[in-house]
Amino acid sequence: MIEYSIFEKNLSQVRARIALACESCGRASDTVSLLPVTKNHPVAAVDYALRSGLLAVGENRVQEAADKQGSCLQPVSWELIGHLQSNKAQDAVAIFDRIQSVDSLKLLRRLNRIAGEQGKLLRILLQCNTGEDPNKFGFLVSQAEEVLEAGLEAAHLEVEGLMTIAPLDEDPTVASAAFQRLRDLRDELAGSFGVPLSELSMGMTGDLEAAIAAGSTQIRVGTALYGQRAYL
Repeated sequence: MIEYSIFEKNLSQVRARIALACESCGRASDTVSLLPVTKNHPVAAVDYALRSGLLAVGENRVQEAADKQGSCLQPVSWELIGHLQSNKAQDAVAIFDRIQSVDSLKLLRRLNRIAGEQGKLLRILLQCNTGEDPNKFGFLVSQAEEVLEAGLEAAHLEVEGLMTIAPLDEDPTVASAAFQRLRDLRDELAGSFGVPLSELSMGMTGDLEAAIAAGSTQIRVGTALYGQRAYL
């Protein structure tokens, strides 16, 4: 694990990138939030985020987040950004404050039922595979209206917006197109359903500038903050 002083330097550099990207497309830098991705890092990564004033962290796996929660002494908002298997949904609803990776109708309905059983209003994002990458999870653009309608009708879910992960490609226009497609989809859905869908979670360490240019409201960054992960 890197020293906190190195994390502070990295954080400053990431914030500078965000500010410059916002300036380049005429946006205020405070319209884009930063979600530090602490997956595959020790609980100290969560502590670093809190010490620096960041109030939420992103995790990929339910059990890893649960283990860290048991060791974290300060309040923090936990966001699930990785694929959620149905058999982990019960624990995920209990552990996470927001689940960004709601990628199917089946999962959405299961989360709504479990949230109701737990007496919780669960905040979610709908994950759309706008890059049409067969290696990525997410519903198709053609399914968006059906999924959103189900989400809005779910009594125990609060749909706050959309999320996507761009395909891995050396051509930067591929990521840009995926991000712009999510922005366009959000605008279409917001207009059709009369809901804001204010959160557009898109963009990571390697493509945050393109995401911000397309309208991202949240950047998910791990490597640029914490360095390479130690996969166990």
